[in-house]
Amino acid sequence: MEPSLTVISHPLVQHKLTLLRDRATSTAKFRNLLRELSVLLAYEVTRDLPLTARPVDTPLAHMPAAPTLEGKKLCFISILRAGNGLLDGMLELIPAARVGHVGLYRDPQTLEPVEYYYKVPAALDERRIVVVDPMLATGHSAAAAVSRIKRDGARDIRFLCLVASPEGVEAFHAEHPDVPLFTAVVDEGLNEKAYILPGLGDAGDRMYGTK
Repeated sequence: MEPSLTVISHPLVQHKLTLLRDRATSTAKFRNLLRELSVLLAYEVTRDLPLTARPVDTPLAHMPAAPTLEGKKLCFISILRAGNGLLDGMLELIPAARVGHVGLYRDPQTLEPVEYYYKVPAALDERRIVVVDPMLATGHSAAAAVSRIKRDGARDIRFLCLVASPEGVEAFHAEHPDVPLFTAVVDEGLNEKAYILPGLGDAGDRMYGTK
């Protein structure tokens, strides 16, 4: 399958992303912008959700076939901890979605992901899954999270991030060419510590004020 990459270039997305990048943006403002951006991104990643129809009575008439979402509830899976910054806004848009969490940290020597937590809803094979993490740097953590949920039966998967590196996109698609990738931007590349340049810094630290 040919890998799929969607860059969400909507002007509002790009404007808010620039505000996020600014080192002068406060922790509170960073959180708020991240929530606003996640709502905008959620529109794009759910654009092709399957629809069915059901009858509904409006105040004026009967509609025999009004469109409604088909199948089991969506599932959002956050890669801890920074993924929760995208998760909050997406749940404002789709509050009935099920939620899962994958806890991964990047080993500072090997840069490989290490799993420390995993909790997801049942029936992943019957749901549209959206895996979220603000940054796709090396791509290893994202690929590991998707591999983990595939082992639990997930098949209809999307990956959503704010900022990606070319290296991360390539590594992710090498392991999961069947998983469409959505991002607001593909930046220049990684530095020697595997941070995205120009990027926006460590999303988790900036969101929680831990550095």
